[in-house]
Amino acid sequence: MPHLNRRKFLISSISTALYTVSPSALICSKQMCSFFSATDAYADTHIDEILKNAPTARFWLDSDDVQDCLVCHGANDKKHVQKRTENKGYAHDKKYIKCQLCAQECIIADGERGRCRARLHLNGKLISLVYGRPVATHIDPIEKKPLNHFLPGAIAFSMGTSGCSLSCQFCQNWEISQMKPEDFELGYHPPETTITKAEASTSPVIAFTYNEPTIWTEYILDVARLARQKGIKTVVISCGIMQEAPLKELCEAVDAIKIDLKGFSNNFYEKVCGTKLNPVLRSIKQVAQSKAHLEIVNLVVPTLNDSDDMLKGLVNWVKNETGKDTAIHFTKFHPDYKMLHLPPTPVATLEKAYIMAKEAGLHYPYIGNVPGHKWAHTYCPGCNNVIISRNSMFMLENRIKNGKCPDCGTEIKGVWS
Repeated sequence: MPHLNRRKFLISSISTALYTVSPSALICSKQMCSFFSATDAYADTHIDEILKNAPTARFWLDSDDVQDCLVCHGANDKKHVQKRTENKGYAHDKKYIKCQLCAQECIIADGERGRCRARLHLNGKLISLVYGRPVATHIDPIEKKPLNHFLPGAIAFSMGTSGCSLSCQFCQNWEISQMKPEDFELGYHPPETTITKAEASTSPVIAFTYNEPTIWTEYILDVARLARQKGIKTVVISCGIMQEAPLKELCEAVDAIKIDLKGFSNNFYEKVCGTKLNPVLRSIKQVAQSKAHLEIVNLVVPTLNDSDDMLKGLVNWVKNETGKDTAIHFTKFHPDYKMLHLPPTPVATLEKAYIMAKEAGLHYPYIGNVPGHKWAHTYCPGCNNVIISRNSMFMLENRIKNGKCPDCGTEIKGVWS
C-alpha cells in the first residue's frame, strides 16, 4: 500500500502555507496542491463559464409540485399554515425550490442560492455550481482526516470545492468554505478526470474534504461509484448535517465517513456554527448503522465546548448510540477565522476528555493535533499494548494482524486492507 513520505508531505504543507499567506496567488505543485483565485472582475464573468457545465442538482422540491405548505414551511410558520387552511390551492407569486440535501432546508427563489453558495435556483431548476470544480487538491496521509482505523498509513488523493452549508466561526479552511465558486478561476473536471489523477498519484483512497462535501454530493456519488470499479476506496470528511435520503446513498457509495461532532450543545451549534445539533446526531447514528466505516472528531474549543458537562454528554452519547468501538478524536483548536481571540486548547483539557472517554468504556479515544502525544497511538482494548504507533499525522508502525491484536488476539474494529 502506498504511504506518504515526509518529502511529499512537506511539499504539500509548504503549498498550503503559501496559500494562507497569499490567497490570491496561484500555487501549483505537481499532483500535490492546486489553489486558484481570481479578481472580483473575473468573478463577474466566470459564473457564465461555470453554468456551461453545471448540471441539474438532485434532492430538491419545486413549489409548483407541492400541495401541502407544511412540507416546506413547517407547523410553526403561521402565515403559511393559515393559507394552507384557507386555500389548499395556494399558489406562490413566483417559483421556489426547497433544497433537500442538508438540514438547512433552504427555500430558494429563482436567481438565488442556498446558504452554501453552491446551489443556484435557475429557471425552475436547482443547479450545482461546484460539480467537477475542485478548488483544492492535495496528497495527504489518511491520518490527517483524521481516520485512524481506516487503512493506516495510506495516502489519500484529497479534494475540496468552495462553499459550505455552515458558518463555523473557527473554520480553518474559511478561505474556500466561505467563498463562491466564481471567486476562483477553475477548470471543469469530470469524474473520470479525478479517477485518472488519483490513479496517477498511486493513492488507494480518494478523500472528499476541506469544505463540506455535502454540498457537492452529486459529484461525490459519481466519483465514488467509478472509484469502486477501479478498486479505489473513498472517504467523506463531513460536518454531518445531511438529510436521510442523500446520506443513505452516500453510505452505500463510499467506504468511510468521518463526522465532526463540534460540541454537545444546541446553543453552541446555533451561535458558533449556524445550525442545530440534532441533525448531526441523526446523521451519526445513520452512518453507524450503515456499512460505511465511522469515526468522530470533536475539536475542543476553549470556553465554548470544553466544559465537563458537555464533554461527558458527548462521550456518553457516542457510547450509547454508536458503540464503544467507535473511534473518537479530541483535537486541539488553533485560533483562526473569527476566533483569533481564543487561545489554543490546553493539552490538559484534551487529556481530560480522553480520560472521560476511557472511563466511560470507549475503546478508541484519541488526542489529535498534538505531535508526539502518547494518546495518538492505538491501544488494544484487550491487553492495552500499543498496536498502531503514530507521530503527528504519520503512522510509524502497524502491528495489527488480520484485524486482530498480535499479542492477545482481540479483534480491532476498523478497515485494515
